[in-house]
Amino acid sequence: MAEPDLAAAIKAALAAVEIPGGGDLAGYAGLSDIIITPSAVAFAIAVAPGMEAAFGPAREQAQAIAMQTAGKRKVMVSLTGGKPPAKAGPTFSHGAPVPPGKTAVTGIKRIIAVGSGKGGVGKSTTAVNLALALQAEGLRVGVLDADLYGPSIPKLLGLEGQPAIRDDGIFSPHATFGLKAMSIGSMLVKDQAVVWRGPMATSALRQLLRETDWGTLDILVVDLPPGTGDIQISLFQQAVVDGVVIVSTPQDLALIDAKKAIDMIRRFSVPLLGLVENMSYFIAPDTGTRYDIFGSGGAQRAAADLAMPFLGAVPLVMSIREGSDAGLPPLVSAPDGAESLAYRAIARQLLQQLPA
Repeated sequence: MAEPDLAAAIKAALAAVEIPGGGDLAGYAGLSDIIITPSAVAFAIAVAPGMEAAFGPAREQAQAIAMQTAGKRKVMVSLTGGKPPAKAGPTFSHGAPVPPGKTAVTGIKRIIAVGSGKGGVGKSTTAVNLALALQAEGLRVGVLDADLYGPSIPKLLGLEGQPAIRDDGIFSPHATFGLKAMSIGSMLVKDQAVVWRGPMATSALRQLLRETDWGTLDILVVDLPPGTGDIQISLFQQAVVDGVVIVSTPQDLALIDAKKAIDMIRRFSVPLLGLVENMSYFIAPDTGTRYDIFGSGGAQRAAADLAMPFLGAVPLVMSIREGSDAGLPPLVSAPDGAESLAYRAIARQLLQQLPA
């Protein structure tokens, strides 16, 4: 069944779901658009503050009906309101209750987020190579792509196909280069946009994080989206995050946004593990001349001004760009190269900031 036809069929089937106060879910104004991907169906039910518990049975019935129509697709139905319900809590798409408040994720010892405040500074590239560098230190590492609107992890790690879904609705993450990886990008068709409002995006993040069988990991690296929006707030409020690495170029314009991201992180009392200066300089391969394309030492000075560790600098080199486009990060294609050694040095600096 074509995706528009499937969305229409699910919405029509939701007419059988009665909602508090009368009427049915298909005609309810708080029903979001029904998003269809090759491996998932997702929609949200927005309710007035205090009505979450009353709408709980309707959400469960909608989940069951959508699963009957969706075939092998995973069904994610979120219930969103203005404040937490007084008694009955929200549930995951497979029916398990959502942990209240800020809680650890089963099987994961440490969560490190990588953010930037600004797009285009190499945040995702840094997250992937940092994960591989931590793995090279003998740790069990996973990567979660939390940049739902612009997922890059599938491209950077060369992920192909959709993640498997167990009979109980739990994702089995991709396994690549020794890492476990999850990204909504693996569930989308090529060039498909994720057109979700905040509640749907934060619900999807929660399910990618907690409805994935990560096994046992020493560290999960979370690639954050640019900015200071719903995804960051949701992660910091719901999960125990052990620290954040900020990525910036030396350019003043990038540092302006990096400082805003740092301010947000401090407001949530999440530890700042340090600042990475990406695209720090360029060495011409033919002459060996160094060019400070984006300025010199800006991130290092900013780290000192902000009283946070400076983790290190990564040069602007062709091999990182070529490897990233090919799904072969430097830590895989050239583990003894200068770029890989830079990432490994950053990883060792980072580990000094974390509890043993």
